[in-house]
Amino acid sequence: MACRCGAPETLAAYRRMEVELSRREMIGGAAAVMGMFAGFGLASSHAQTGDPGRPLLLTNLRLFDGQELSIRDDVDILIEDGHVSALPPKGQGPAEATRLDCGGRVAMPGLIDCHWHSTLASVSQVTALTGDIAYVHLLAAREAGATLLRGFTTVRDVGGPAFALKRAIDEGVVAGPRIFPSGALVSQTSGHGDFRMLNDLPRADRDPLSYPDRVGVTAIADGADEVLRRVREQLMRGASQIKMMAGGGVSSAYDPLDSTQFTEAELRAGVDAASDWGTYVCVHVYTPKGIQRAIRAGVRCIEHGQLADEETVAMMADEGIWWSLQPFLTDEDANVYADPRMRADQQRVSEGTVRAYAMAHELGVRSVFGTDVLMSPGNAASQGRQLAKLTRFMSPLEALRAATGRAGELLAMSGDRNPYRAPVGVVAPGALADLLVVDGEPETDLSFLGTPDTSLRLIMKGGEVVRSSL
Repeated sequence: MACRCGAPETLAAYRRMEVELSRREMIGGAAAVMGMFAGFGLASSHAQTGDPGRPLLLTNLRLFDGQELSIRDDVDILIEDGHVSALPPKGQGPAEATRLDCGGRVAMPGLIDCHWHSTLASVSQVTALTGDIAYVHLLAAREAGATLLRGFTTVRDVGGPAFALKRAIDEGVVAGPRIFPSGALVSQTSGHGDFRMLNDLPRADRDPLSYPDRVGVTAIADGADEVLRRVREQLMRGASQIKMMAGGGVSSAYDPLDSTQFTEAELRAGVDAASDWGTYVCVHVYTPKGIQRAIRAGVRCIEHGQLADEETVAMMADEGIWWSLQPFLTDEDANVYADPRMRADQQRVSEGTVRAYAMAHELGVRSVFGTDVLMSPGNAASQGRQLAKLTRFMSPLEALRAATGRAGELLAMSGDRNPYRAPVGVVAPGALADLLVVDGEPETDLSFLGTPDTSLRLIMKGGEVVRSSL
């Protein structure tokens, strides 16, 4: 067999080992370095995936493929070069393949969170908006590894400076999910992405940018020309889609929940800039007026929208608009607000959540799953539990499809700006081999997603085993 010492994947593995060895030696000396290898033996990733030159065959499994609302038990999964190459009939895979017995468990696609903030999920608002941005990025790298270990192998990042983190993950410097980045939150003055204090106003044309703008958290734009500039900057940095703020929010200090933001001409400018690069715009918005304005401007995906009325949802269905819904409910995962106004708005949104899922189902709007954990240290750990909540509104397999195959369809709308090209969210020939093998019965219950440390027996990303207890 030909030597693969100089192969790209081998060199990448060497780089990852060097980084990890250096980190462990710095933190804990030789004992920490040796601990990196403790307990691996035959359970190491390399032993499980076998020779890099040989295909890997997952056997003895039941398959949820991310598309069909059923589980089949008549196929195995063949993986080559980081992709699913075939679904051969059970027991008929190639003899030369390395085999991994899944013990009769369910195999399914890696999960996708369509509304995630990679750099802003696990920091407080004060840290995110005033702290050293290098520290924010370090916390984001740690959270990226935790996100992957919760079974989320892909995220659509809808606001924040995630480009460096994406590159580090793609190059194997740190572990984490695939990131479809939007870049900075594009917001009007006084909009949901304007985090300045009142004593920063008024701003003159020649005044310096605010700190959140300088570090890429937000991009304040007023007027169509300024929107074009700020959107094009995000595309230049590598955005796969654009996020604009078209309405107010619950936690806003100054913009009320019912406010409509950006004129139709401003939204259209953002849409035109994104369309020229072959991709689309999604918008933060809750109200019927804001949603309808965004649709008229050419926006393709609504983020939140819990206050939509039936007329607006029918418009979304007629225009083929995607709906990125989150299970915002007044439960243990809800943000805690001292301000009575914010609590009242939160209750309105919670009640709207129930109606929104019902209308999306009744009128046939394509909806996907997202969490929108933002500037809430500790809440990121609820990611899988929040997906399990969708079973209140739909069947368990429909909920899983919203976070796998259907989410993958939305991500594919980024066209040539798709940083990964191959399909995600499905187990099908040609798709990236992002897979989970679970202890659980997804046809009846998704509570196992809330205990990923014990319930996810195999996590695979791009054909590489991230963690396995098979």
